[in-house]
Amino acid sequence: MKKVGAIHRIARVARVMSLSLRAIEVNHRPYLKIVVVVLLIVDLTSCATTSSHQFAEPAGDWRMRSGQLLYRNAKTALIGEVVVRYSKNGDFELTFSKGAGVTLLALRQDSSFAEIKGPLVRGGWSGQVEQAPQRLRGWLNLRDKWIRAQDRHAVRYAAGAETFLFRF
Repeated sequence: MKKVGAIHRIARVARVMSLSLRAIEVNHRPYLKIVVVVLLIVDLTSCATTSSHQFAEPAGDWRMRSGQLLYRNAKTALIGEVVVRYSKNGDFELTFSKGAGVTLLALRQDSSFAEIKGPLVRGGWSGQVEQAPQRLRGWLNLRDKWIRAQDRHAVRYAAGAETFLFRF
């Protein structure tokens, strides 16, 4: 999935670069060509940064629950399948999907670091939990809520305009 996204970004940058360079050639300003190339290189390399954080891999002592999640915010209401895996150490994984093979969100989180990706969160983000963008805070607070309510058949959590209702 990451490779496909990177290929699309490279193709987009190449297309923009080609059009920009043609426009600059028409205006006969060679110094602008250099500036555009440098800016496009910076843009392309900034897309390629990845996290070096190592999450714990699921092991035999992890618990897994699967069921349904009703996610609602001010603009959207979605019901889909959810798989939650967690360890005694507080490691947490959540996958929210709609139908077979359509992953809306994938979240991996430990006590200090998180990685969240998917179309529901407009691409993705990874980093220290306390530095997360506001739009992701509801999702990232699920880990703590989940640790306290592990064995319940229904778990409800509201954060601002977002509501999460799990049923197992």
